[in-house]
Amino acid sequence: MRVDILTLFPDLFTSVLGAGRIQRAIESGVLTVAVHNIRDWTTDRHRVVDDYPYGGGAGMVLKPEPLFAAIEAVRDPAGHVILLTPQGTPLRQPLADELAQRPHLVLVCGHYEGVDERVREHAVDQEISIGDYVLSGGELPALVVLDAVTRLLPGVLGSAESLDEESFRAGVLEYPHYTRPAEFRGWRVPDVLLSGHHAAIAAWRREQALARTRARRPDLLPPPDAEHD
Repeated sequence: MRVDILTLFPDLFTSVLGAGRIQRAIESGVLTVAVHNIRDWTTDRHRVVDDYPYGGGAGMVLKPEPLFAAIEAVRDPAGHVILLTPQGTPLRQPLADELAQRPHLVLVCGHYEGVDERVREHAVDQEISIGDYVLSGGELPALVVLDAVTRLLPGVLGSAESLDEESFRAGVLEYPHYTRPAEFRGWRVPDVLLSGHHAAIAAWRREQALARTRARRPDLLPPPDAEHD
């Protein structure tokens, strides 16, 4: 996969791209990431990227000229352009799965009061939000999208099974995990996990996953009547 990131603050990406699974994905050749400064596509000597909004109001708006030029410069025919914005489609696991199948993503990081509406209408394929809150810019959301997608690429995680059992895969949160020691400060690992009985362990994990989902994210479960249909 190739990912191009358009931002006003390219230095924010340096440490993340040089660590963890994203770094390993890049080094293995599974992922290519290029970070571009939107100011490189300005045409005035002051490299201005924003202007006052028509009609008045607080804040500044990113101008269309440098954004269109940047997107058109980095996008290839298979490119999928995403604007990171609080107004976008919420990022959920099925959407991350879908994005991981695309060969080329262009992540556009908004800033200030947002972007000129013509960018949304004519230069962007999709708008994505990472939650119902407002951040200073699209850089952190872009990193969230990048991480959520990178870990789904072939070979990035050691085991495909770990993906299959994660939260949200079966419509529920993941079950609790334990490791050694079997007893810590008087708290014991559930006996079933020490039993070696695989069917009993699987049943316990499913039960725990459902219980945790009911307690923490009941919105993920179907209505009670639907559960019995």
